[in-house]
Parts: sequence; structure tokens; C-alpha cells
Amino acid sequence: MLLEVRDLYVEFRTREGIAHAVNGVSYAVDAGETLAVLGESGSGKSVTAQAVMGILDMPPGRITGGEILFQGRDLLTLKEDERRKVRGARMAMIFQDALSALNPVLSVGDQLGEMFVVHRGMSKKDARAKAIELMDRVRIPAARERVGQYPHQFSGGMRQRIMIAMAMALEPALIIADEPTTALDVTVQAQVMELLAELQRELDMGLILITHDLGVVADVADRIAVMYAGRIIETAPVHDIYKAAAHPYTQGLLDSIPRLHHKGRELYAIKGLPPSLLDIPPGCAFHPRCPRARDVCRTDVPPLHPVAPDRRSACHFWKETLDASHS
Repeated sequence: MLLEVRDLYVEFRTREGIAHAVNGVSYAVDAGETLAVLGESGSGKSVTAQAVMGILDMPPGRITGGEILFQGRDLLTLKEDERRKVRGARMAMIFQDALSALNPVLSVGDQLGEMFVVHRGMSKKDARAKAIELMDRVRIPAARERVGQYPHQFSGGMRQRIMIAMAMALEPALIIADEPTTALDVTVQAQVMELLAELQRELDMGLILITHDLGVVADVADRIAVMYAGRIIETAPVHDIYKAAAHPYTQGLLDSIPRLHHKGRELYAIKGLPPSLLDIPPGCAFHPRCPRARDVCRTDVPPLHPVAPDRRSACHFWKETLDASHS
């Protein structure tokens, strides 16, 4: 297995109290596999990814339990200089806002080339040539002429391509893409996702795709892990999720996807708001918003029940949810 996250806990100490951002998350991804991590804002998707990458702000963040095994080594036991050698070279991250992630006062060529200077000891001339090669690889037109330009001189879609080029510069074994298409229009979203999938196949990389949009992952993911209030509440192969949800929250996300045959109807929305991580409800955290909630849901935290050999659901009444999803 390329990456295994085991029972990870992350909290943030604030003036208002302790925010329990990640509460016992476990997932795994192998070489050549795409895992999509879904959920609303505040569900713990990005915090888990930051913990994996070793870029969590500590303080106020603190990892209080768990293991992060990458190629068999627990990253949480490594010293910072050892962790830095893994970050960028063996695993890389594509951030949500490319304009904020890129340095505005350095040319894109300098930023791409820096990876090769720092990690490969290349000369600046050779690193610039590699930067042009990378820009060509992610299909940025006139790369040789544009390598000296700055981030603000590129469109949103082109900046995201530069971020992809930077992430895969050293051909890492794992890429984490955090909402890589959020600020892009639908056509550019499709192009970016197609490019990511193509590069993944070419390099046999593991890919963790963090998103709140089920529509984005349908054609690219192998497996889906759905998060809510810092926990994984359902995990399954992608096609199983789309056929029938085994958790009411997942069903709500599926019902929220716009569909052509629903033209003219009001778009479904899950009632209520996600809970505050400072005060997560007892029992199942989703019960205040769940149409199937009963007394046991308000008191007992549901474990991840085995639904099928490769599927789990953290719902006391997953069988009812699955049956209703099929009907």
C-alpha cells in the first residue's frame, strides 16, 4: 500500500475551546489509484491532507493520535528535515487557490525550476529548461515564450495547470489535489481533471482528490470516502456509491447534484448546517439533520459497519438507507 492513514486525530486549540477537526480518520490509497474524499466545508478533508503532507500549522493545530504510513514509514515519527525530503519529491499537493499558492513576485519558470535546483541540484539554466518541458507537458501554449511571465499574467485554468506541473515535477508517488477545480468554469474543470487523470496513468501515481462535488469525481475516482464532522461516515467503490448510498448524508449529497431531467424543479439541499467542531453533537454527528434519526442516533456513535466486502457505512440504519436508495 502506498499510503495508509490509521485512526488519525487532529485538534485545534482556540480561545473558544478545542476544535476536534479530525476524529479517528482511516483511509488508504495505492499506486495508480484515485481516492476521492468528499464532504462539506469544515468536514476535515483538507486538515487530514495537511497532516499527511506535514504542512499543518502547529500551533494551533496538534496531531493527538494515529499513524500516517507512506511506503511503509510512519511520517509522524520522522524529523522535519527527513519529512522535507519526502514532501515535494515523493508526495506533492495541488492547492485550491493557485493564485494564492504561487509566489506573485517570481516568474512561473523560477518557481517550477526551484524544485530541480533544491531537490536535484541542477543549475539554473538546466532547471529553466525543465520548467519549459513541464509547461509543455501540461499543455500551456508557447511555454518557451511564457516561462518568464508571472502568475497574474495567466488565466485561472493556466495557473492551475502550472500548479499541476509543479506538483508532478519530480514525479512523486502520491499527489493530493485539494479542490483543484473549485474556481474554474465547467469546461476548464473537465480539462484539468482529464489532465490530472492522464498524468496519473502515465506516472502510475496515487491520487487523493479532495472535493465537495460528487459530479467532479464520477469519471476519475476508483473509491470514495465521505467525511462529516471530522469522521469518515461512508467508504465504497465509486460506482457503488452512485448506485445507492448507505448513509443518509451521502444520499443527501447525491440528491444535491443537478440533473437534466430535474429541469424546472427546486434543487435539493440538506437541511440545517454542519455542526461546530467545538461542540460536535453526541451520538451520530449527523443526527440533527438526518431524516432517519432515532433515539439511538442521539446517544451512540455508529461504527463503520461492513456493508459489503469493500464497503463501510457509519449509520445505525444503513440497511434501510441502502434499500431506500435502491428503490
